[in-house]
Amino acid sequence: MSHTQRHRKKILDRIRRIQGQLSGVAKALEEERDCSSVLQTLAAARGAMNSLFAGIVEDHVRHHVLDPDLRPASPHAEATQELIEVVRTYFR
Repeated sequence: MSHTQRHRKKILDRIRRIQGQLSGVAKALEEERDCSSVLQTLAAARGAMNSLFAGIVEDHVRHHVLDPDLRPASPHAEATQELIEVVRTYFR
């Protein structure tokens, strides 16, 4: 995934934040916090994972599926953008 090299630090920072959120879930469980607190923290981690996944899929599509020589208004480029928007919406 050579295209992720440009965003490597940003991606790794996001992963570290997700790890911190998951550690927060474990800590909340160990401390026997109320369910709503655990669920909120878990939902935040899931949202962060979904966002990370959607971002990497988008980069993949833009760099390995879409022909960079196509005009942005071409039907293929427009269909690609629609697909990216659907993926982002699905993983919200």
